Amino acid sequence: MNRRELLTLGMVAALPSPVLAQQPARRLGVLSVTAADDTVGQTRSAILVEALAAHGLKEHDNLRIDWRSGAGDRVRIAALADELIALKPDILLAVGTPSVEELRRRTTTIPIVFAIVTDPVSQGFVKNLAHPGGNVTGFTDYDGPLAGKWLEMLTQVTPKVSRVFVVYNPATAPFAPLMLRTIEDAARTLHVAVEPAPVQDAAAIAALASRKDGGFLVLPDFFTMANRAQLLAAIAQARLPAVFWSRTFVEEGGLMSYSTDSAEQIRRAASYIDRILKGAQAADLPVQNPTKFELAVNLKTAKSLELVISPSLLAIANSVVE
Repeated sequence: MNRRELLTLGMVAALPSPVLAQQPARRLGVLSVTAADDTVGQTRSAILVEALAAHGLKEHDNLRIDWRSGAGDRVRIAALADELIALKPDILLAVGTPSVEELRRRTTTIPIVFAIVTDPVSQGFVKNLAHPGGNVTGFTDYDGPLAGKWLEMLTQVTPKVSRVFVVYNPATAPFAPLMLRTIEDAARTLHVAVEPAPVQDAAAIAALASRKDGGFLVLPDFFTMANRAQLLAAIAQARLPAVFWSRTFVEEGGLMSYSTDSAEQIRRAASYIDRILKGAQAADLPVQNPTKFELAVNLKTAKSLELVISPSLLAIANSVVE
């Protein structure tokens, strides 16, 4: 070892240990379709921060998080995607289908982990679930039998439902045709008529109140989540039974829901963020389908609608609002 090397070694050894340990904070960009002040968005943000910390990634310490929330507005989500890409983050988290669409249009190099996304293969986000390829991977919120289960739940209500209006926004739920096919297949067995009821603005939501002689099935769609207060009000005015894609609707007055556990998906997404920041490639991490499901029923709403819920359905409910 020469004199210069010895001097360098001595200088490093003289540095205090905190200086040696200090590393530049990594940067995570988060694009969510929910509003920042929405209770759902706030809960998911808290879960993400907690889950990342469990992996040693602590906000305001060794991790900087740039939060962006689109409030269900496609134009705003696109603009926020531009903002995040301009910040040059080390990694991106896309919560919801529109978030993935906008971010992947803008980068093929920054890793993108997604959560609460439906059918990423047919939407072209990944090549296949086992080997996604490219810079995108994550966790889906939909398993094929779910759509048929939603319809089946509506047939377990008295008075019997013989027609179902399927509610979704085509602009924010491009996967709706996939679900409609599954629902229509199940409808033939259950002897139920299915009628699409697309909604793209407040006027279309309000018009749902005039629907009669049927029930509602609300598809996974962040537009419906962002506008759930108006949607729940219109359905209550119609006085028809409804099944929703998230327990949040039931907690706020909806009749029933059967859904995946979105909190679980956020926690699992944190594990992928950690692995990628440690050197793993998004292309090599398989897309994973949901593993936890939850059934919720609001008996107070059922009573107000003068409905009777099947005892067999109540017996398997994870959450009952009374």
